[in-house]
Amino acid sequence: MARAAGCKARCGLSVVSAKFVAMEQRRVDDLANSYVDEWAALSPTGATYVGIEGYDDQLDDLTRAGYEARADLDRRTLAALEQIEPIDQREFVAKEGMKERLALALARFDAGETTSELSVISSGLHESRQVFDLMPTSGGQAAENVAARLDKLPVALEGYKRTLLDAAAEGHVAARAQILEVVKQCEIWTSRDGDDFYRGLAARVEADGALRTRIDRAAEAANAATVAFGQFLRDELAPLGRDKQAAGRERYELASQYFLGARVDLDETYAWGFEELHRIETEMRAVSAQIAGPGASIDEAVAKLDADPDYKIAGKEAFREWMQQLGEKTISDLHGTHFDIPEPVRRIEACIAPTSDGSIYYTGPSEDFTRPGRMWWAVPQGIDAFSTWREVTTVYHEGVPGHHLQVGQTVYRAELLNRYQRLILWCSGHGEGWALYSERLMDDLGYLSDPADKLGMLDGQAMRAARVIVDIGMHLELEIPRDNPFGFHPGERWTPELGWEFMRGHCRVEDENLRFELNRYLGWPGQAPSYKVGERIWLQARDDAKARKGSAFELKQFHADALNLGALGLDPFRKVMARL
Repeated sequence: MARAAGCKARCGLSVVSAKFVAMEQRRVDDLANSYVDEWAALSPTGATYVGIEGYDDQLDDLTRAGYEARADLDRRTLAALEQIEPIDQREFVAKEGMKERLALALARFDAGETTSELSVISSGLHESRQVFDLMPTSGGQAAENVAARLDKLPVALEGYKRTLLDAAAEGHVAARAQILEVVKQCEIWTSRDGDDFYRGLAARVEADGALRTRIDRAAEAANAATVAFGQFLRDELAPLGRDKQAAGRERYELASQYFLGARVDLDETYAWGFEELHRIETEMRAVSAQIAGPGASIDEAVAKLDADPDYKIAGKEAFREWMQQLGEKTISDLHGTHFDIPEPVRRIEACIAPTSDGSIYYTGPSEDFTRPGRMWWAVPQGIDAFSTWREVTTVYHEGVPGHHLQVGQTVYRAELLNRYQRLILWCSGHGEGWALYSERLMDDLGYLSDPADKLGMLDGQAMRAARVIVDIGMHLELEIPRDNPFGFHPGERWTPELGWEFMRGHCRVEDENLRFELNRYLGWPGQAPSYKVGERIWLQARDDAKARKGSAFELKQFHADALNLGALGLDPFRKVMARL
């Protein structure tokens, strides 16, 4: 009915109906924009992450009441959203994207997942620590903000303790092994022999006099609060933790749907993971022969590349500069040829993170682009030499055409997307799927003509395929296929120990980094497969578009149309792409 009224207005049949449609058109955007305003007040940490000004001196309320307030906002907004009938494609996309994300966020809250989440990569503790990485440290207001936020950390962590204990009393608690891994992180962050994060932060802030004294005291208090939180985890929460790290099918299905924004057949996806890894490793052997000679194994090719000084960089700063130069060159090459990159998005920063857990990640630009998008590398302690052949594809993944293009363009498209779509809406399967798709795309476009760089890309793809197998297998405790192409423990049931053995045999990653990866999978079920499964759905969307459009299909236009939708869960993404 609303769609018919919209058609009449566009045909110019009635000035009154045109005004009515304009009001209707704004309803989804008005609701979405209002949501962002309320959300930023309830999640000042989140506001800093997405670059909304005015909240950098505050932290999220990590008490149960704080979580309930954020869930209540989702619930009220979802109810209001259900009453709006989309009148055109733009509004349909906005509603579908918002509805899918809010509904799953509520499902996770109602299932006790949100208040009990604690892993080596995701928790209220991690969000509260990591937000400081994004804060400026020069200028009087910046120093005041850091001081104020540090002052609030001890209270926030005290509230979080109570939330975790209450969730545990209701039967929702992380695995004991995962809790103890977070204890180790607290020790590393606070130790003078480790990252010494809070004192290091205070030292970077430009301040004098009373403000300098306040920041130093606040950093010591934040450090002590983090030490105390680690002790709480070890002494109080860990004894309540689950013995088994496996999530089980019911919890995993919800987690998988949340991270993918799609329902997939987990057993089919598990079987596909073996096929995909076998396919990738077959291609890796062919490339290895180009590097190390006919019949050479993958490990022999890797050893040759690691010994080649042409693919080595010594020192963190030199490696950061290499990433920066490659990121900028790629933007310059792709702009105006394969993509039309908005001017503010042509700026990117490569950064060495102030922590050392081995993670690599991207943070988006602020809403006004005064803070650029950034590629981060949390270099493990003791590592000071880097193999560039492994990381060319990482820059494409984190930079352009990966996360930086996708996220930056979404933030920029104010004429197409409301603030919720531009700043908050994110789905791992869509975003990480695009970034992994981008790595393969760069090979298709000829940017991995060096067999070394091609092997690096394939090695990363192999790890993503391996973790589809391991993540689903471990959490569902599935049987390892008796006819699996690797002859790996046929007929046995997956355990964390077998997960380590499998990943170690199929990933050429330092043990310390790989151990973090495995801990991440065990503590964050469903997230790791979202990369490869997301890429699979992106590739299918491209194939479907080719089939629909035939000779009229243009790759550049496909990418533009898809990215202009902003982020979406993958089920809404498929639904929308089928309409284009």
